[in-house]
Formats: sequence, C-alpha cells, structure tokens
Amino acid sequence: MNVQMSPAYAQYVGELEKQLEELYAICQKARAKGLDPSLEPECKVARDMADLVEGLVGPKGVAERIRELSLKLPREELAFKIAEEIVYGKFGHMEPEVAAEQAVRTALAILTEGLTAAPVQGIAQVKIKTNPDRTKYLAIYFAGPIRSAGGTDQALTLVIGDFVRRLLGLDRYKPTNEEIARFIEEIRLYERSVSRFQYHVSDEELWKTLKWLPVEVSGTETDPVEVSSYRNLPRIETNRVRGGALRVVNDGVVGRASKVWAIIEKLGIQGWDWLKDIRKMSEKKSAGFMDDIVAGRPIFSFPSRHGGFRLRYGR
Repeated sequence: MNVQMSPAYAQYVGELEKQLEELYAICQKARAKGLDPSLEPECKVARDMADLVEGLVGPKGVAERIRELSLKLPREELAFKIAEEIVYGKFGHMEPEVAAEQAVRTALAILTEGLTAAPVQGIAQVKIKTNPDRTKYLAIYFAGPIRSAGGTDQALTLVIGDFVRRLLGLDRYKPTNEEIARFIEEIRLYERSVSRFQYHVSDEELWKTLKWLPVEVSGTETDPVEVSSYRNLPRIETNRVRGGALRVVNDGVVGRASKVWAIIEKLGIQGWDWLKDIRKMSEKKSAGFMDDIVAGRPIFSFPSRHGGFRLRYGR
C-alpha cells in the first residue's frame, strides 16, 4: 500500500502489521489442529479498499486493477471503468447475465469503498428479462440491506446497470402502466403499514421516474404486507412489498436527484436527461417537511438555507 506518512507514523503502522502477522500465524496454527469447523481463519486481512472489494464480491484479480486505476480516476469513474472491464472479459469470460451481476456488485462495492453489506446482501440478483415486444432488458433485484449504501450510491447502481446493459447490447426496460401503478401502490402501502421513507415523493414524480428508468427496479419481498389492486402481474414475482426496491427509487433516484444528476453530467453519461425534470420538481417542494411538524416544536433550519444546520455522517 503506497501511502505517504511521516517516518514515526510509518514505524507505528509497521509495528501494528508485524503484530497482526504474528497473531494471525498463531491463529493459523490453532486452526490447523482440526478442532474447529474450518482449518483456516475465516477473517481475511485487507490492507486497502481494493482488497476489501475483491474479498467482498470479486472477481479474482480486480484488486490490483483498482489500485492501478485509482491513481488517475475518481471513485465514480473508477466504478464504471471496472464494470466495463468485467463485461468485456478482462477478469475471465462470463455469460452475459453473470457478467452483468458481477459488474453491478463490484461497481457498488467500489462506490461504498467495500465497507457496507449493500454489494453482497443489498443486491439479491441481476437478471436479463423480456419486454412485451420480445426485446431483452436488465432487471436489478434489491433487498432490504441496500439501505446501507446511502441514497446516492443506490441511485448510481441503476446508472451503472444502464451502462452495463448498453455494453451487453440490451434494450431498455419498457414498463406497462399496470407495473408503474403497482410500484406506486406499493410505496403508499409501505408508508402506511411498514415505515416511512426519508422523503415523501409525489405520485407524479414517481410516475415520471418509473416511466423513464432504463433498467427494471425489482426486489425480494421484505414485509408480510400485500398490495390489493395491482396483483399477480406477470413480471413481478410477489404481491408483497419490496422494501429495498422502493427505497432505491424513492430515496435514491428521486430523493437524491440533484446529486445524482451532477455526477451523471460530470461523467458524460447519456440517456438520463429526464432526471433534470425530477430535480426541478423536487426543489419546488423543499419545505414539504413542514407538513408533519408538531405545532409548537422549534425549527432549527430550513432546507438549503445559508447558515443553517447540517449533519454529516461517515460510513
């Protein structure tokens, strides 16, 4: 790991690594006795983000390439580049569906710096499915733990999915009106019966977003609550709410539209101009949080107010 540091700090880090190696060797000897289910320690040592990504989701050999590219590319661009190389077979030949899933998982792991469960547990699977006109498209199935990625990275997962499906020569997702209405019904049901989202998004914003998303946002059922109106749709495998998928669209694509659009514009990605309209619609209702304020409670700051309060959380 090539990191600049003072001689005293380098000595300190070197001593820590030496002690770690000694302890790990003791652990290996203990496991070699065969008294445990595994003959080797389950915990692997990762020295940087590249090691974390390869150890978390793979593919084998990607760590060295991440280190090489990270010297000249920002994190978002690095994620797209690695996804491209996975699809083109730089790390071994894969079938299109397998390559798409590997590319999406690895790219998300890079975006989250290998520190969250989202790339492993937050993405259930990635599938190539068929539109009503018989064209093929990409679908990403999300699970509850995708929330650990944060709204911006959740939305960028869909942008990466769109990038991957273009590389594979797949068509865009073409939703039916029933599928869009089902998703909106699901969001309202989730808000009433399960939990609130970070943002309350209007039906108009949701309809426009779902109409233009180039990949299908689906997912595994997360709660034992079923929709009543739009049930048993052919391309949706469950009648229960899919919390992970709902969160990606509501709090990710729509909720973080401004930030996601800034990244898309910087990277020069085509086909997401509609996100500008979503951003404008969201900006008009920036004070919507006032609707649920209890009378008499103090208000510390309004959204985006100069000199207002801001909380910033690390990973």
